[in-house]
Amino acid sequence: MTTEVVSPRVRSDASYYMLAALAGMGTGWVDVAVNDLLFTALLVLAACMLLGLLRPRWPWRWVVVVVVFIPLAELAAYTILTVQPTRGQVYGSFLTALPGIAGAYGGSLMRGVIDNLRQGK
Repeated sequence: MTTEVVSPRVRSDASYYMLAALAGMGTGWVDVAVNDLLFTALLVLAACMLLGLLRPRWPWRWVVVVVVFIPLAELAAYTILTVQPTRGQVYGSFLTALPGIAGAYGGSLMRGVIDNLRQGK
């Protein structure tokens, strides 16, 4: 019988992954309810920037976790609520990854600058 040792870093990131998933679900719901791609992109940008600022290592993971829930929310709305998303709305839900990338890497860069300023470099 093998026992796996979970590093404290992995354990501490679980709450941030949960925050990212909740942000993605909320953004997906707003995308379906409001149907405004710019507002959805702004929410993705803000969520990814916050997560990149909190956990700057590997910022691309926050983009993946947040953005994956937007098309899933549209699929859920299609199956459960019988909302008919347009083709542009479906494609736009995948394009929200672009502001997410900018936000996550911008937050990561901002965290590096803040850490350097705190150290007096």
